[in-house]
Amino acid sequence: MWNKITIGVVVLVLGLALVGCGAAAKMIVAKSQSERADVFQEISGAEAIPAGYADLTIRANIKTHVEGYYIGESKESAHGKEVYPFLINIDEQAVLWKVKGEKHQLPKYVDGKTSRDPEAGEGMKYVLDKKVRLAAGKHTVFFGLPGEPYFTTTEISVKDAGQYVLEFKPGYKYKTSPTRIPTFLKGVSSFEALFTMTADRAQ
Repeated sequence: MWNKITIGVVVLVLGLALVGCGAAAKMIVAKSQSERADVFQEISGAEAIPAGYADLTIRANIKTHVEGYYIGESKESAHGKEVYPFLINIDEQAVLWKVKGEKHQLPKYVDGKTSRDPEAGEGMKYVLDKKVRLAAGKHTVFFGLPGEPYFTTTEISVKDAGQYVLEFKPGYKYKTSPTRIPTFLKGVSSFEALFTMTADRAQ
């Protein structure tokens, strides 16, 4: 029932301007390579879940500055481009999803005061929303952003015929003046992983 995924998807990632060459970048390159192809399968629709499996919706989003906002930024940067790469690796099976962005603008000032919304201002918003099917049991999920580079890992456990959501919510770095407020213009600092069950066989 599984679709074959090309071993060595790292080639795709390396073509996307992996920023920097530190430990995070090296980890993302390593996790971009599939050692297995039988862990999960991307699905669409609401077809019945076969016995022994569960459905997992993976969501994440990030807002970046528009292309050319920072003078001197590499033209290879993923920031502000038409698509933005999200890397998921579950139990050594990797997939690189390229998500189309949309212009996103929120007011910088509210009631005459500087907005404290981290996404205030004009930028590009990228929203990942994918569903995969995988075997019931415990799994290790690696979430990486080749364009930053940034990664985090979380452990999940899914039950037979259950439906789950794993959402990665971004936290942004702070600007230093005139007030210390987080802003997407400074880049992402972290992602919080939120794992919830939405339904199971008993319902």
